[in-house]
Amino acid sequence: MKWNNFLHLNEVLYPEKTAIVDQRSNLSYNYSELSHIANSWALYLQNLGIEKGDRVAILAQNRFEHISLLFAVSKLGAILVPLNFRLSIGEVDSILERIEAKVLLAEGEQQQNYSGKYINLNEFDYATLRELATTHVDLSAYFEETSSTLDDDILMQFTSGSTGIPKGVLMHGRMLLSNQEGTVKNWQLTNDDVTMVETPFFHTGGYNVLCLPLLFLGGKVVLAEKFDVENVFRTILKERITVYFGVPTMFQMIADTDSFDYMDFSSLRFFVSGGSACPVELIEQYQQKDLSFKQGFGLTEVGPNCFLLESIDAITKLGSIGKPMSHSNVLVKGLSGDIAKVNEVGELLIKGDHLCRGYYADENRFNESLDNGYFKTGDLVRFDEDGFFYVTGRIKDMYISGGENVYPGEVEKQLVTIKGVQEAVVVAIPSMKWGEVGHAFLQTKQRLISSDDIRDLLKDSLSRYKFPHSVECLDTFPLLANGKVNRNKLKEMATLIGR
Repeated sequence: MKWNNFLHLNEVLYPEKTAIVDQRSNLSYNYSELSHIANSWALYLQNLGIEKGDRVAILAQNRFEHISLLFAVSKLGAILVPLNFRLSIGEVDSILERIEAKVLLAEGEQQQNYSGKYINLNEFDYATLRELATTHVDLSAYFEETSSTLDDDILMQFTSGSTGIPKGVLMHGRMLLSNQEGTVKNWQLTNDDVTMVETPFFHTGGYNVLCLPLLFLGGKVVLAEKFDVENVFRTILKERITVYFGVPTMFQMIADTDSFDYMDFSSLRFFVSGGSACPVELIEQYQQKDLSFKQGFGLTEVGPNCFLLESIDAITKLGSIGKPMSHSNVLVKGLSGDIAKVNEVGELLIKGDHLCRGYYADENRFNESLDNGYFKTGDLVRFDEDGFFYVTGRIKDMYISGGENVYPGEVEKQLVTIKGVQEAVVVAIPSMKWGEVGHAFLQTKQRLISSDDIRDLLKDSLSRYKFPHSVECLDTFPLLANGKVNRNKLKEMATLIGR
């Protein structure tokens, strides 16, 4: 079976239906055009010598080519590598050298020290593609033999590692398809759904949260170059968005605008939040407008859609990532190595068809992350009597205070229940008396909160040894390119405090 079969099927079923709206170019593409352009790109790349297993890199903000090139390389059995456009020239050059990219397609804003074939997307003559497409009658049949199977690697995305060296995660057809089918089934998506994609394509959320699942169904995807609150409102109204994905910081920025109070959200079936736990106040803000608010959880190597918390459980199971999706097999191993019991903290392990192939040119590193076929996520979790899972932190973030294990994620989930706290991050700092203690960074709304306030407000819900010994309130948190909080930057700030 070929991974891209669904594109040809949708071309037949919905030839005139809009597949992609590219806000950057202000152009729309129906399923027939999307398939046609993908075939044309495949011919062009084939003429450049691209073959099975070759790496094709793209360095650009969100634009139509991220989609058309993904389908194009899949027709050649090659691998698309979307690069982080916020990296320095030296960092990009290092990745290009590591992966031995044969072609780099970029927007021309940075001139890389790249010796391979370079294509400036902003200056490219697209008439070349149109001419190539006329050379074959049935291009879908032409690429049938070379197209990627479910066992072939199609996409490589880089994720950070504890060593500081990014890991190239290899995503094969079965992984992408499993995520598409699992997301469609568990989130009850339909081909009438419309979404907008603002998360960058070098991040797994760009392709895999809603984009590929909806293209699999024959839905509609609106591509935004980047997240912009006012554009979110305009697009919801103009395109009648039905499902929308973001991280809590994005949802907070949306809710903080004056437009939020009178905005017409009637087209929205539900919002999906991922990346970290949402503050209860934020969830309530959306629920007060009768907006359905689901929460998901996953990671680049497995998914990313592995858990789902339905909106009906968002308050009663505050802080939960929900239950495993039907395509995810999960296991929790206690720190002793035994299978964890109810409410016992342990490491989350996941396996299934949505597990990646491995890390590019680093087989040993990936094998170290496996346990009898399960991927060791590094996330510490517990599950309650009802089967709902809660992330308590990362193994590497856990610290020992006075001989007791403290999981920052567990503390953070309680901190965001405090009125006015939008976001919380707890990191360890040295202590002469306790060895290590917690320092809390709080993003707050016009309110200073002290460690004494926290002890008073959370005395019935948090053990004393878990209380942060110091607190710093910030107007905003430093963010990563994908919109998540930059925890490493906050750790650096806390290191100065602990000296």
